[in-house]
Amino acid sequence: MMSLNQRILLSATLVLLIFIIGIALTLDRAFYDSARLGVQDRLFAKLLMLMGDAEVEESGALDVPTNLLDAEFGHVNSDTYALIIDYNNTIAWRSTSSFNKPIPAVDLLEKGKKQFAQIMIDDEPHFIYSYGVAWETQSGDYPLTFTVITDTLLFEAQIERYREDLWGWLSVMAVLLLVTQMLVLRWGLQPLRKVSAELAAIESGQQENLKSSYPRELKLLTDSINSLIHHEHKQQKRYRNGLADLAHSLKTPLAVLQGAINSEEDEQSRRKTIHEQIDRMDNIIQYQLRRAATASSSPGIGQIALRPMVDRIVTTVEKAYRNKHPQITIQIDDTIGLRIDEGDLMELLGNLVDNAFKWCRHSILLSADYQENQVVIQVKDDGPGIQPHEIARILERGVRADQSTPGHGIGLAIVRDIIQVYGGELAIENNPGGGACVTIYLKKTK
Repeated sequence: MMSLNQRILLSATLVLLIFIIGIALTLDRAFYDSARLGVQDRLFAKLLMLMGDAEVEESGALDVPTNLLDAEFGHVNSDTYALIIDYNNTIAWRSTSSFNKPIPAVDLLEKGKKQFAQIMIDDEPHFIYSYGVAWETQSGDYPLTFTVITDTLLFEAQIERYREDLWGWLSVMAVLLLVTQMLVLRWGLQPLRKVSAELAAIESGQQENLKSSYPRELKLLTDSINSLIHHEHKQQKRYRNGLADLAHSLKTPLAVLQGAINSEEDEQSRRKTIHEQIDRMDNIIQYQLRRAATASSSPGIGQIALRPMVDRIVTTVEKAYRNKHPQITIQIDDTIGLRIDEGDLMELLGNLVDNAFKWCRHSILLSADYQENQVVIQVKDDGPGIQPHEIARILERGVRADQSTPGHGIGLAIVRDIIQVYGGELAIENNPGGGACVTIYLKKTK
């Protein structure tokens, strides 16, 4: 695939060539028309000079002096010659310069009528200008047609010389413009080359992110790249921390298992201890894996509609609590969405809805709305609520699975971790009418 520099240079070259050719054709046509009009004016001026020299006697005889004002008509080798057609449609007079020239057929024109054309005489192109007059005498008017003919050699030489100059200068301009375009293109694409160099340095480990300042057109790109790099570093750190926490958390149950194997207790007690520690290890592993997989807010994460996800989770949790049939109220508009990993959102809402089902008596309320630049999500139940000192302890305690307690333990700890990763806030309080209310504040996505 062609590079960006080659694509732009090729496109600019094609546009420049089309522009140069268009300009050349336009100027060539304009000069051709101007030169043709100049020939027409020159021939008409010769006609007027010839008319000034000619006289018509009362008898109708045409008198043209030998010494004409226009000297071209008096030379045999001249390229320009003249004719006068009388009322009999015959040649009444011809210039000396026409004696060795072919004479085309010329018709008598009406008074005041002009004709200018390019004709072929003996397979050679010529310009011809004819003008019809009615010469007034005392005995009457005599119609005459004055005609001037010239070959196109001078005209064609002029056009050829102009075209050589035109294409020569336009070629020089095209080369200069292409060189200028290449220099401008190199200067304009310098930020992209700098981005490429910095990305190569990041890949080789020489630097951690893009550090140079870039134009505003590239700033969104470079900021997004830095954000992705920062997000990836956070993910790696989270995985490392998760593995470290997992290893540390498994030390205790492993020690207990080792002690149970070597203990002198009866078989039933040892089996009970082993099963308890296996369940405990399974909980620890699941929790630490969920913590490590928390995705956080990344530029590549798409927006998820909140209402379908809530409906899906409520339907799933209802199946787990078949003995309970609370009245569920969902007050969430279809337009509300979050830029969050789908797994994180499911984990977050799943724990809250599961707790609400676990502790409610008759009803659950789930609501979400926009408040300024935040999305506020609330989950309320009509259960026994939480003691004030328990609320503070739940929010401040560590997130290790072996420190959790049934009910509002590991589930709320995972919820808090996820919300912190996305830069949100979590609040737990009791409803005035009884029950608990969990409120989540997350940033509103654009």
